[in-house]
Amino acid sequence: MALGKDYATQECSIARALEVVGERWTLLVVRDALYGVRRYNDFLVHLGIPRAVLANRLQALTAEGILERRRYQESPPRDEYVVTDRGVALWPVLRALGLWGREHYGAAPLRIFRHAECGTELGPYGECPACGTSVPLADVEMVPGPGLDPEPTDPVSRALLKPKRLLRPLVVEPD
Repeated sequence: MALGKDYATQECSIARALEVVGERWTLLVVRDALYGVRRYNDFLVHLGIPRAVLANRLQALTAEGILERRRYQESPPRDEYVVTDRGVALWPVLRALGLWGREHYGAAPLRIFRHAECGTELGPYGECPACGTSVPLADVEMVPGPGLDPEPTDPVSRALLKPKRLLRPLVVEPD
């Protein structure tokens, strides 16, 4: 029996959410967009995703209002993909999956998320233990953790070795 492409028989909000973000690669595209990756080629290089799959995921995420396509160059025409408020709302999901993965499958953290204002590592729900506040995503700083490869081969991974605030465009140096 072939696997269906939707969860039409499920009366469940998780099933409805999986209709949008449940495909392989989709949450990784959103993760990278939250990290500041905006350009097609940067997603392609960092994720190692097939071109057709990436194009499909970006189109679907744009259609769902999770990403917004913006023109950054006219000749030749080139667009970038910017996270919308709807995409930002996926941060707690990605944060929880990352913590779960670290706890059950990894040893040293690959990335550490801190409150940019005070430098304190975020708690499990995105809160700042020192300030006692929920930290807006734009005020989250990502720094490399001890488990991250210090000499990655792709330019996006190299750019992500520097501390940066989430949502800000990632500056990638050409090879």
